[in-house]
Amino acid sequence: MYGTRLRPLSTATVFALLGAFALAAWYAPMDADQGFTQKIIYVHVPLAIVTLCGFVFGGIMAIKHLRTRDPRYDLRSYTAIHVAQIFGVGALITGMIWARASWGVWWEWREATLVSFLIVFLLFATYQPLRFSIEDPERQARYASVFAVTAGAFVPVNFLAVRLADAYIHPRVLTTSGSGLTAEMSVAFFACVAAMALFYVTMWRFELAHKHTRFQLRALRRKLGGDEIAYGRSAAPQMLDSDLPAPS
Repeated sequence: MYGTRLRPLSTATVFALLGAFALAAWYAPMDADQGFTQKIIYVHVPLAIVTLCGFVFGGIMAIKHLRTRDPRYDLRSYTAIHVAQIFGVGALITGMIWARASWGVWWEWREATLVSFLIVFLLFATYQPLRFSIEDPERQARYASVFAVTAGAFVPVNFLAVRLADAYIHPRVLTTSGSGLTAEMSVAFFACVAAMALFYVTMWRFELAHKHTRFQLRALRRKLGGDEIAYGRSAAPQMLDSDLPAPS
């Protein structure tokens, strides 16, 4: 189920990323002030946007899990948040590189955009320890879903609060008064956002396929040999044999 059409999706992602980065490197003009350093905007900002959207998506999947008690939605929520955390690390690293090149420091604590993103990232960094601390699978899934919904709702609220702040030094790419980008820059930027979003979906599908295959292998081992291996506590969701579809 989760592993279907991964090859064409992967191929499309590779071409989308290559095309978007080619536009950013050669089609979009150099910034008059920052020069080539400004090109990191086409990686850093899409990473940050996709990270926040991934956290919200994890919250949406958690809502579906709380409504239906279907463990598949818990798995999708967990995977969405996990992949978003990886993208968040990339956003923080590229942001620090950009800050060093533009401001001469690796981090600026007075900048609300940077600090708020770090707060959101650290908030979701407690998601897996929370799951690991709960041994009962049903309670683990339920509490994790409540956390994902609450933290996911915090993301847009935090985003709006930062946008309404008067004082900031972080460049604003998406604003109501205009992006400040030329037409060529805008084309390259939104192409990078779309390509990064597709990359996120691909990674999400790959991790789902990996976990689903592992569940099926465990179920098959139990059926063939009566294997009752006791697996240690894990932060990852666990699915029963009855929750798995029959192999195609």
